[in-house]
Amino acid sequence: MAVVRSMNKMYGVCFHVVRQTAGLKVSRLLQHRAFRVGPQFPGASAEFVDQLDFIQPNVISGIPVYRVMDRQGNIINPTQDPQLSKETVLNFYQKMTLLNTMDRILYESQRQGRISFYMTNYGEEGTHIGSAAALDPRDLVFGQYREAGVLMYRGFPLDLFMAQCYANADDLGKGRQMPVHYGSKDLNFVTISSPLATQIPQAAGAAYAVKRENMNRAVICYFGEGAASEGDAHAGFNFSATLECPLIFFCRNNGYAISTPTNEQYRGDGIAARGPGYGMLSIRVDGNDVFAVYNATKEARRRAVAENQPFLIEAMTYRIGHHSTSDDSSAYRSVDEVNYWDKQDHPISRLRHYMTARGWWSEDDERSWRKQSRKTVMEAFERAEKRLKPNPELMFTDVYQEMTPGLNKQRESMWRHVKQYKEHYPLDLYVK
Repeated sequence: MAVVRSMNKMYGVCFHVVRQTAGLKVSRLLQHRAFRVGPQFPGASAEFVDQLDFIQPNVISGIPVYRVMDRQGNIINPTQDPQLSKETVLNFYQKMTLLNTMDRILYESQRQGRISFYMTNYGEEGTHIGSAAALDPRDLVFGQYREAGVLMYRGFPLDLFMAQCYANADDLGKGRQMPVHYGSKDLNFVTISSPLATQIPQAAGAAYAVKRENMNRAVICYFGEGAASEGDAHAGFNFSATLECPLIFFCRNNGYAISTPTNEQYRGDGIAARGPGYGMLSIRVDGNDVFAVYNATKEARRRAVAENQPFLIEAMTYRIGHHSTSDDSSAYRSVDEVNYWDKQDHPISRLRHYMTARGWWSEDDERSWRKQSRKTVMEAFERAEKRLKPNPELMFTDVYQEMTPGLNKQRESMWRHVKQYKEHYPLDLYVK
């Protein structure tokens, strides 16, 4: 028994020594990590410092603006020339000027009381056409409300633009949306929604679905710098980065969020500076240079699909027109400021300089095209104005597969009202 007790005591002493030795090793290892290795916190990667120093807001500042052409249409660096064919460049120019012509006619029609509302795209045509041309037709587009040129480039006909603004029987939305809220399932253009920035997290979800399909597609989401101040922008940026989605965030920084200038919207260096904080590759481009927009979008699209990651493009441009027909921008900016951008740095005139220098476009071509394009727009305008309005019954369809008791009650109430005040409701102007 004495031997057994002696053996147990010896094992106990040995076990205690082993535990002490192991504990000492762990302690030394932790000390080694603390003094020799950076922070082990899971939320960031950095080194420890022993000096109190706040990060300055301009740590990312002065992000350069990528451009291909100068204001006179000269290629600055020949290696960046996209080498587009004459036919392609002419198509760019004709789409940009056709959009400009449509804007002028529909803006005036609203002023005459023919349609209820309109938003022009003056000065931002280069951001539309340059980006749209760089996409695959199968790529999904989420617009804000100033991307009509993207839809036009994809082949959306003038008749359907007019039908939507007039809310007539040909409108794909069946007259339910206010003007300029276009959409086309066939052209992979998601219907525009009025609430600001809602399309940003929606685009992140769509891009995640596209990634899971593995169909070599991308999603592009357009928004203005004002929308980037919405909480939805944060959600969309963060989701797309953490879920590694093939998504291009395309910000049109046009200087104003309705009447609020950029210097009152944010203190950082624009929108591109926010990309690194979300782990996104970012670039700032000259939005009045259609070739710069094209190159940046094309490369972002290629890498987004190949690498499954989001990209942020900030296109610097200027909103020459009023925010909408509900706005009078002369109340918050000078005529001289607007004239500078209209006359000195317009994306249409810049591209025209480029074409003229190559002998691709002349004064005669310009006069002929302007006359032809105006005639084409006016013909579509007149057809739309003569069309009947959609059947009022369509207000209650496409909500549920079968109409609910509540909707039936509303429908019956509407018809009683219309019958009682029929002199105010010319039903002969509506499809039966």
